[in-house]
Amino acid sequence: MAANVAVMTAINAMVAHSDAEGGIELRHEVVDETFLPDGDVEIRVEYSGVNYKDALAVTPRGGVARSYPLIPGIDVAGTVTASTSSEFAVGDTVIAHGQDIGTGRHGGYAQVARYPAEFLVRLPTLSAAEAAAIGTAGFTAAMSVNALRAHGITPSDGPVLVTGATGGVGSVSVDLLAGLGYEVVASTGKAQAHDLLRDLGAAEVIDRVPGPEDKVRPLGKARWAAVVDCVGGKTLAYALSTMKYSGVAAISGLAGSADLPATVLPFILRGVTLVGIDSVLLPIGQRRELWAQIDSGWRPTHLDRVTRDVSAREVADVLKSIIGGGVTGRTRVIVHDGF
Repeated sequence: MAANVAVMTAINAMVAHSDAEGGIELRHEVVDETFLPDGDVEIRVEYSGVNYKDALAVTPRGGVARSYPLIPGIDVAGTVTASTSSEFAVGDTVIAHGQDIGTGRHGGYAQVARYPAEFLVRLPTLSAAEAAAIGTAGFTAAMSVNALRAHGITPSDGPVLVTGATGGVGSVSVDLLAGLGYEVVASTGKAQAHDLLRDLGAAEVIDRVPGPEDKVRPLGKARWAAVVDCVGGKTLAYALSTMKYSGVAAISGLAGSADLPATVLPFILRGVTLVGIDSVLLPIGQRRELWAQIDSGWRPTHLDRVTRDVSAREVADVLKSIIGGGVTGRTRVIVHDGF
């Protein structure tokens, strides 16, 4: 009588490896379930996304990946296929992001993922495709907009500046703010994207700030009731110096620089508030509350307009582009059927 033999499931994945010279290569591999970490819930991954952090995970000295080999992809959206948790049942649509997903724990660029239940959010009405299009970037945008509202900024207070407006966080922020009636001024260095930003609801589109001729003063002319900043560096310093009294800046990015060459004057003379936005370690209760808000109707109006799809096998080239600022809007990765 033949002995029973365990059959390992073949899982297509994009796996990043480091070499002895410090280089990193992202390549297609077929792994089995022993490659994945333990977890309460197993997911058929249908979609992931492309984020700046994903690019850093496959960039030498990018500073976010803890070890290799690593399956990147900080966004994981799909369907539960197995669960030992009472919170999730087979067939549930879920999204996972944050914590160490895609940086210290295998992420979304594989057909199967496995996580603790406390990493997951169940989505009653959003599809996996919609959730992945929103992803970490859209979630961060929603956090940023909620921060402005929580600090009392209303449409009647004046224009809201969005920097890095063509990126994932920026483009969704423009969409959400415009949908809530705010006067949005979108800042971008991509002249070809001006029409897109107007379509998303921007009342005005301007070049990158500060411009080549602009000097960042400790205090400049007050212009903005609030700022959603995804850039950092001189851009954020300029925005802070030109805030109106009691203005609020929600900051989440450092695409330009992690430095902040500013003074305390906007804070002590104009009462400006600087709010840091972090979606990585946000407690799961708050994470689920915001996804419930998005799921119940607070969705970006023009999400399809800013989302394009690529297959998992194409993702390596897209990650190279995002580092150089060559990606506009959201890029959704087709995972399960993308190999």
